[in-house]
Amino acid sequence: MRVLIACEESQTVCKAFRAKGHEAFSCDIQTCSGGHPEWHFQQDVFEVIDMGWDLMIGHPPCTYLTYAGIRWFNESRYGQKAIERHKLKDEAIDFFLKMYNAPIGKICLENPRGFIQKVIKPTQLIHPYYFGDECTKATLLWLKGLPPLYHSAHVTLFDDKKTHVYKGAMCSNGSQLLMGIHTLNISKEERAKLRSKTFQGIANAMAEQWG
Repeated sequence: MRVLIACEESQTVCKAFRAKGHEAFSCDIQTCSGGHPEWHFQQDVFEVIDMGWDLMIGHPPCTYLTYAGIRWFNESRYGQKAIERHKLKDEAIDFFLKMYNAPIGKICLENPRGFIQKVIKPTQLIHPYYFGDECTKATLLWLKGLPPLYHSAHVTLFDDKKTHVYKGAMCSNGSQLLMGIHTLNISKEERAKLRSKTFQGIANAMAEQWG
């Protein structure tokens, strides 16, 4: 299966599908950090979106979509900066919808809670601890042509399918890994990469269930 992982520089999901034998490629305007540039398109995703993909998993930028920065949209307080941010939010919504309406049979787009869910209803909400990583990070999925990712907090007598683990040490906005004070010691760009990276358990579930 030909799989496009859009807006991914870490190659976490790309490598999970490659491990299952699929022809997967990541695509991002940034250089990939996953160690396989031969599996990476460093360019605008819409320049490669028509290359005959069977499945696309997309990570549209959430900077101007997430509720985390909602205070910066207050025009009475922040004036022109807030007006500009509203414009960038509208552009981010257009980008998301353009990806969602791409000519690909199977599509998954992910984003945190934010403005886009008021425009188009998400299919599923997941956390990393649903799939084996001891961390909370509420993630919404928009699915087309795909079933929701299976996960279970229970074990039955005849069917052992428990995938949930203990949540681990967390703060109110997510895990200490993503939001802890240590993240203030790295650059803004590196912080954004860390917080946007897909957890391995979720990547593996995508490859196993949708591959």
